[in-house]
Amino acid sequence: MDNTSTKSPNVTKGLLQSEELYQYILETSVYPRELEPLKELRLATANHPKAGMATAPDAGQLMAMLINLVNARKTIEIGVFTGYSLLLTALAIPDDGKIIAIDINREDYEIGLPFIKKAGVEHKIDFIESEALPVLDKFLQDHENEGSFDFAFVDADKVNYKNYHERLLKLLKIGGVVIYDNTLWGGSVILPEELVSERKKVGRRATIELNKLLAADPRVQISHAPLGDGITICRRIC
Repeated sequence: MDNTSTKSPNVTKGLLQSEELYQYILETSVYPRELEPLKELRLATANHPKAGMATAPDAGQLMAMLINLVNARKTIEIGVFTGYSLLLTALAIPDDGKIIAIDINREDYEIGLPFIKKAGVEHKIDFIESEALPVLDKFLQDHENEGSFDFAFVDADKVNYKNYHERLLKLLKIGGVVIYDNTLWGGSVILPEELVSERKKVGRRATIELNKLLAADPRVQISHAPLGDGITICRRIC
């Protein structure tokens, strides 16, 4: 299977100074290992008007490794879009594993659904069309859900990341991992606010607040990695 010639057109992910260096990483280490259903979904998403919302494939590669390292069986995903990270998770967890996938827009999820079905992993996914906070609160009403999840991935409304964090730490088991996407917000986190476009300002402020919160949170071990648009990996330690 040769994925090296299947670049996603017009979609640039990553904060490396050189686009050529990023393409080298993708073509040398990421695309050759990318499973065929993921490649097909990535290419199908490439022409979407909001294709930049998709999980970067290099970040996805690390995500899959972490899912395997923690032997995840029960996971949560907040923010699905067309489902690249969702399909990646479904392919990584065991056949009897389960993903709670939450998004306010089922229309985008429907783009990825044929690829999910083709891969034979639809039975692992419980898609909930809703805002995430009410769903998480409902899960927490049942105390048996506390500490029962192995893994979570968040790529949704940045202003609620802090709220998601508090709830997810209750749902994750000790040793469980949550990944937050877009934690460098296009590099704008280091810019003076007056140089940031109006449409990015709210997300930038929320991202800066989240990064400070995670860095100071004694309940998690963290790694802030410059993959895609920045991902922060948190492992619950208490």
